[in-house]
Amino acid sequence: ANPEEAFKDVAAAFLVGAMPRKEGMERKDLLSANVRIFKEQGQALEKVARKDVKILVVGNPANTNALICAKYAPSIPKENFTAMTRLDQNRAQAQLAAKFGVPVQDIKNVIIW
Repeated sequence: ANPEEAFKDVAAAFLVGAMPRKEGMERKDLLSANVRIFKEQGQALEKVARKDVKILVVGNPANTNALICAKYAPSIPKENFTAMTRLDQNRAQAQLAAKFGVPVQDIKNVIIW
C-alpha cells in the first residue's frame, strides 16, 4: 500500500505494521527493519496528514518506533504521538506480583513511561 494514499488528510493513524522479531534475528537487525518502516510512515504523515493528526504506534518496540516516526514528521507536534506498551505493562505487573507474592490483578497504578 502507498502510505501517502493511506495517510491523506487523516485525523488519526494507527501504526500496527512493525517487523516481528524472527528466530536468530539480532535486535540491531530488527531495529534496522523497523527504521525503514517507520521512517517511510513518518515522512508520509509529514507530507499528507493533517497537522493535528493523532498517531498511535502499536508495533513493537512501540516506544522506539514512535520516536522514529516522530523524527520524520517534524511539523506534527510530538505530543500527538503515543505508543501502546501494553505488553510491557503486563510484564511489569506480572513481575511485581511475583515479587510480592500476590495475584497480578492486585497490582494497581503501574505506569510504563
